[in-house]
Formats: sequence, C-alpha cells, structure tokens
Amino acid sequence: MSKLSQIIGSSRKIVIKIGSNVLSTETGTVNNQLLHNIVEQSCQLMKLGKQVIIVSSGAGICGVGAINKWERRGDINYKQALCAIGQVELMMAYKEYFADFDVHVAQMLLTREDFNDPTRTLNIRNTLFTLVDEGVVPIINENDSVSVEEIKIGDNDTLSALAANLWNADLLVLLSDIDGLYDKDPKSNGDARLIEEIHGADRLLEEIDVRGTSSFGTGGIVTKIEAARKVNSYGIPMILLNGKKMNILLDAMREKETGTVFLGK
Repeated sequence: MSKLSQIIGSSRKIVIKIGSNVLSTETGTVNNQLLHNIVEQSCQLMKLGKQVIIVSSGAGICGVGAINKWERRGDINYKQALCAIGQVELMMAYKEYFADFDVHVAQMLLTREDFNDPTRTLNIRNTLFTLVDEGVVPIINENDSVSVEEIKIGDNDTLSALAANLWNADLLVLLSDIDGLYDKDPKSNGDARLIEEIHGADRLLEEIDVRGTSSFGTGGIVTKIEAARKVNSYGIPMILLNGKKMNILLDAMREKETGTVFLGK
C-alpha cells in the first residue's frame, strides 16, 4: 500500500481545502459538476466513518458569475463586494449539493484576528467540534468582505492549516490544479518531476522552482509548502492532489491516483 493511500485510509479527521483554481472553469465561472463531485466524495468518506471539514475558496469567482459587470474592477471595495455576493452563491451550492446526500452544512467566515484572540479561538474550536460531532460539515472561508491587510490571513492554504491544527486533524488535503509538488513548474517544463513523498518542507523553498500563481488563485506553491510546515509541526501530514480530476480523493485512497505527501522530519 502506498503512503498516500495508507494515510487517507487511516485518517479519521480530515480537512479538505478546495482552491479557486479547482472550482473555476477556464472562463472564470464555477465548475458545478466538479464541485458536486467533491461533495459526493466527502460524503463517501463520511460513510466510511471519517469526519470532514472543508475550507473553500471561490467567493470571488461566484461573485463574478452573479454580477459579471464588476469583473474588471480593481478597487478593493468592489472586490470585497463581489466576495460578499459570491459567498451567498457558494454556500447555496454547498447546501444544495450536500443535501443530495442528506448532509447539512454550516458556514464559518474567519479572519487572522480570530486565530490571535484566545477567546475567539476557543469559540471556533468548540463550534467546529460541535458541528462535526453532529454530522454537519463546516464550510470555512476567509471573511474577505471585512478583511483588510491588517487582519487578512492571506490565502486559504494558510487558513486550512490553521483550521487543521486547531481541530487536531489527522490529515490536511489540499486540492489544487496540479498533480502534486514538482521540482519545477510542470506547466512550462516538460521534464518536471513529481515528488511523491517529502520529509520536512523546510528546505524546499531553496531547492525547487516556486514562482508563479494562476489568474484565479491567490496562492502558489509557496503557500502550500508553508501550509505543510505549519501542520507538520503539529504532527499532521498534508497531501497535495489534483482536484480537477474527478473522484481524486477516493481514487488516491484506492491507489488509482498519486500526489505529494508532506510528512514531518
């Protein structure tokens, strides 16, 4: 059995982060078919006795889809307004898709301040445990509509790592638009090599090509490595998978797909 398959199979508490790149089509609209497939996979994992928390990007994309006339506006007020509109659309999609499997969802919008204040942190933790224990799937996102630089977490890779540590998760899964971590950018280098298992992420920023982000995502491979460092320091493994592939979570558990596993030293 592969390390990736073994870790998914043995983990009970799983945080799944879904990136904007995964949720968006090439034109920047929401890929509803893929989102529904990820929801279905999450429910299948729950039927296997696992608990699931989702950290989901996509509010901005959903906002553009709802009010297309603001797409090119660069002003921060319009960006935050689009996220406010899109967050409703995003949660409606999650509510509808999880309802297909008789599962309820709950929304949690967080900022950096929430993780820096002990009382707020305790409240987040208690809410997460209560929801999950009752079979409700928390959908976490950054509160983009109120986040300015001083209180902004920055990206959902970081947010998912913070949530995983706070919840004492067994595993963090990042669903991105690449098959895993490569020694160089696979989109521009045909000889890029997939690294399937990494012990200690500290040295990676010096050893691999980490440049570039996509047009729809806010993070790049750097934020994923940082997320791995955060959870690995708490003894939590992280897996990077290609969320654009249908049934990727289940296929990885069945050794039909591969990705990158980040482990501690």
